[in-house]
Amino acid sequence: MDSISPKVRMQLAPNGVLSAAVYLGNFLLVTGRSSSGEPTGIAPDICRAIAKNLGVEISLLGFNTQDEVVEAAVSGRCGISLLGSDPARAQKVTFTPAYVELEASYLVPANSSITELSQVDQPGVRIASFYKSAYDLWLQRNLKHASLVHADSVKASNELFVSQKLDALAGLKTGLVAASQDIPGSRILDGQFTGIQQAIATQKTYLESIEFLNACVEEFIRSGLVADLISQYQVQGLSVAPLPQISSEK
Repeated sequence: MDSISPKVRMQLAPNGVLSAAVYLGNFLLVTGRSSSGEPTGIAPDICRAIAKNLGVEISLLGFNTQDEVVEAAVSGRCGISLLGSDPARAQKVTFTPAYVELEASYLVPANSSITELSQVDQPGVRIASFYKSAYDLWLQRNLKHASLVHADSVKASNELFVSQKLDALAGLKTGLVAASQDIPGSRILDGQFTGIQQAIATQKTYLESIEFLNACVEEFIRSGLVADLISQYQVQGLSVAPLPQISSEK
C-alpha cells in the first residue's frame, strides 16, 4: 500500500492506537474471544489488518447492539466500526464497499404453503425478524404486503416465530440452519431475499481516511485475505464481496 497520510493516522488513530468497534451478535464474523477477552473472527482480523497497514496498535471493542457500533464511529470513540452497510446507517457514517456478503433468507414452518421467496410478501403473512438487524432494515424498506413482527435478538425472533405460529422467520441463512434443527418439519427457502453487505464505517468528515479504507478493502479482497479468513474460520453462509468499483472522480 502507498505511504499513509499523517492526516489518516490523526483521524483514525490519534494516539497511535486504532480503536475498532465490532458487533458481537454477528456469529459469522465474530466467532469467539481470545484468552485476554478480545473478540476473534473475520471482522476482528480485518481490523488488525487495517491497523497493520496504518502501522499502529489495535484496540478491539465489542458491542452487543449494532446501534452502539454505529455510535462508536459517530462519536469518535472508535476510528472504525465494522457492521452491515445500510442506507439508514449511512446517514450517520460513511461505509466502504463490502468485504463480505451474508445470505439472508426465510424459514417456514412444517406444512407451510409457502415454497418460494416470492410467495412471502403477501397480505396476511407475518414474519418474525430481529429489529434493526441489517436484513430487518432491508425488509422494512422493501416489503409491500407482509408484516414484520419484531424481536430484540436473533434468539427472541426464533422463539417468537414458534410461540406466535408466524408464517416465516427472517434471518441469516447459517442461523436459520441452526434454528431449523429445533423446529421439526421447518424448511429454509431456496435463494436469498438479500445479501447483507458487511463493510467498514468511519466518520463522514474523514475524507482522507475513507479513501484509505476503500483501498484497504480492495487490497484485502484482491490479495485473497478475505477468502483465507473465511476458510480459516470455516464459516458457511457468506462469500467474498465482488471487487469494489470505486470512482476515481474527486
